[in-house]
Amino acid sequence: MGKKTRSKRKKPPPPPADEPIEVAQAPHSFVIHRGLSCPYISDLTKDFRRVMEPHTAMKLKEKKSNKIKDFVSLSGYFHVSYMCVFNKATTQLSFKVVRMPRGPTLTFKVHQFTLARDVISFSKKQFVDEEIFHTAPLVIMNNFSGEGKHLKLMAHTFQSMFPAINIATVNLSTVRRCVLFSYDPIAKLIQFRHYSIVVVPVGLSKPVKKVVLRKIPNMSKCDDIADYFNGNASESEFEDDEESHVILPQNLKTKGNLENNKSAVRLYEIGPRITFELVKIEEGLFTGEVLYHETVIKSEQEIETIRKMREKKKKAKEHRKKIQEENVKRKEKEKNKKSNPDEKVKEVPPVEEVEPDDDAEYYRQEVGEEPDEEIFKQSENKGTKRVKLPKYMGGKKRKLNENSKSKNKDSWKSEKVNFNDKNKRRKDNKSKDKNRSAKSKKGPKGNSSQTDKKRRSGAKDGKFSKPIYKNKLTGKSKSGGKKKSRK
Repeated sequence: MGKKTRSKRKKPPPPPADEPIEVAQAPHSFVIHRGLSCPYISDLTKDFRRVMEPHTAMKLKEKKSNKIKDFVSLSGYFHVSYMCVFNKATTQLSFKVVRMPRGPTLTFKVHQFTLARDVISFSKKQFVDEEIFHTAPLVIMNNFSGEGKHLKLMAHTFQSMFPAINIATVNLSTVRRCVLFSYDPIAKLIQFRHYSIVVVPVGLSKPVKKVVLRKIPNMSKCDDIADYFNGNASESEFEDDEESHVILPQNLKTKGNLENNKSAVRLYEIGPRITFELVKIEEGLFTGEVLYHETVIKSEQEIETIRKMREKKKKAKEHRKKIQEENVKRKEKEKNKKSNPDEKVKEVPPVEEVEPDDDAEYYRQEVGEEPDEEIFKQSENKGTKRVKLPKYMGGKKRKLNENSKSKNKDSWKSEKVNFNDKNKRRKDNKSKDKNRSAKSKKGPKGNSSQTDKKRRSGAKDGKFSKPIYKNKLTGKSKSGGKKKSRK
């Protein structure tokens, strides 16, 4: 089998340059989840992405290593104006809505939520069409007209998360969904709902409606088509509330919905459901001055001290940035000088030579007498290295000085002969010592014992083995090879 090669990651395609102005100016969004991993919260993020379609990153892949700065850096490239974050902690689930790239940040506490699949499974009439997600939903706000700046800011953020609708030029056939934000001023809770919009003609009997909607009627019990309409004329569907009846100003794509005719507007919930509460509002991107807090209330003095501390931190940060920029410029100049050696380099001033210390003068100044000549007598040849032995004496090659080169070569030959004589004498002395030790090991008759013969020969039962040696002090035998001669 061949070696496995790593697949290279493909770069994300750039946004199309020929986008219409309406799409480019529409508010885009990121929906992510952070904190502890939970399968239900990951499904909730997918459902909320479905709500924010089509101007959201539906296939956004996130990792634990990703940080908020990574998403902020991409926001300008993809025209992202809002980011929704579901953060799971050990005690609670929070929902944050951030205005990119500088804030403000709205933090909500999630009390309850229901996934889209659970909402659809419990509804009697399930109406889900994939085409309804091709257009942005209609935003409906309820009870956000109370006192308080935080309510106005909430209403503004929820409305600006979705593209605005111009009533004069809107095409009613594109309005297929709606999003409801309902505020309860007593409990201070916000209810979020998601519906699909269906428009049905009013004042038609059941058989007529089937024909209008191009459904095949069952005429097995009828002899004529007139019998089908007359016989089933009493059959009718459940009548809608009169408040849901409207007169259409435009023709719709659905059958039977004509201009200047009555039609009923029906809503089918497609989920998800979320109940959350506003906790605090921050001025910046996840940081900054706290503009509103539900539980913590601070005095004006405390707010001023906090502002002063933030101003000091900002100034210190700006100062560090300036120093860093200056260091970068200085390093770039040094690199340019190294790369371009033709440029003039500043001349370094010469270093003054320091005279060596004179011990004789120091002695005269301290003692007050002249020193002896032998004490501070300096050799004429200063800094000369020690002469090394020649190669035949076991030393390294000799480096000759000027004085040694002047000597005759015959003197070196005579020294060599004398050293050879000394080496011969040493060898003769060693051979005499060996003969004496061999005589002392012999037996009384002058011949060596059998054990000595075995030790020398190393023969044992016709086989050769390592010679055996005995320690004179302990008497223990030890086998080994030849003794290594010490040099």
